[in-house]
Amino acid sequence: MRTTQRRRPELAAFLRGRRARVTPADVGMPPGLRRRTPGLRREEVAQLSGVGVTWYTWLEQGRPINASAQVLDAVARTLGLDPPEREHLYRLAEVPFDAAPESPTRTVGPEVQGIIDALDPLLAVVYNARYDILAANPPYRDLFAVPATLRSGVPNVLWSLCTVPEEACPVVHLERELPVMVATLRSSYGRHVGEPAWENHIRALAAASPYFAELWASGAVAQPGPRVKTFRHEAVGELRMTSQSLSVDGMPECRIVVYTPEGEEAREKLVLLRERRQRLWPPRDGKAAGFIRRWNAEDPAP
Repeated sequence: MRTTQRRRPELAAFLRGRRARVTPADVGMPPGLRRRTPGLRREEVAQLSGVGVTWYTWLEQGRPINASAQVLDAVARTLGLDPPEREHLYRLAEVPFDAAPESPTRTVGPEVQGIIDALDPLLAVVYNARYDILAANPPYRDLFAVPATLRSGVPNVLWSLCTVPEEACPVVHLERELPVMVATLRSSYGRHVGEPAWENHIRALAAASPYFAELWASGAVAQPGPRVKTFRHEAVGELRMTSQSLSVDGMPECRIVVYTPEGEEAREKLVLLRERRQRLWPPRDGKAAGFIRRWNAEDPAP
């Protein structure tokens, strides 16, 4: 209750300030006469947003009324709010915010790619909330971009792990790891229930993997967090690694996941993999570029 009481006055001030900067001409209305203050009137905002004048007045006065996402979106459009302002409006109104309900982030900028590349020999990857692989550094590809996972044709690590034969899978102890990943996916899904992009993704994955369908039906929920995982590679054997998730500014619901070696033996194996990669795929080798593009969400495998 105390948090709500602090947010309502802030919401009122925010709406008044944004209303004052929108002129009638900005929304295709005649200027009219006797405008004592700049910007739109409350009744004009209400009319353009398709809401009642009394309701909008109470909202702007900071009264304890409920607002839906649809109504807030309409007010945001009328006031010309940009994405950060729209998110701020949602937070102040205490309505769950969804930055891009139908368009999960699919790309990263060169700065983020440069950061994860600089972590070599540590494994690093950028996932969105659906476990799509947005970017990965060479050590990550050493382990995950193997023929069995590339054949899936889907740049999504959960899809690959659910559909690849267990003996060819780079993750050991799938019976422990997949339930956690599916529970984490469900936690994100809670913010996107009913959205066609998400519903189609879940439906297709369940059709491709009966085990995923079984795990999904359990209803388990979990949040991302540090875990010790074991990976395998044909050239060096098994590696124990600890995962750590980091958020990325400007990329809602995305995270960088970094895997660090558990012990000196795993660290030495990562160095061996880097040396092997440099021998097999020199930096100017065209095969390396094609190999990398298969794990880039902008250029998914056919």
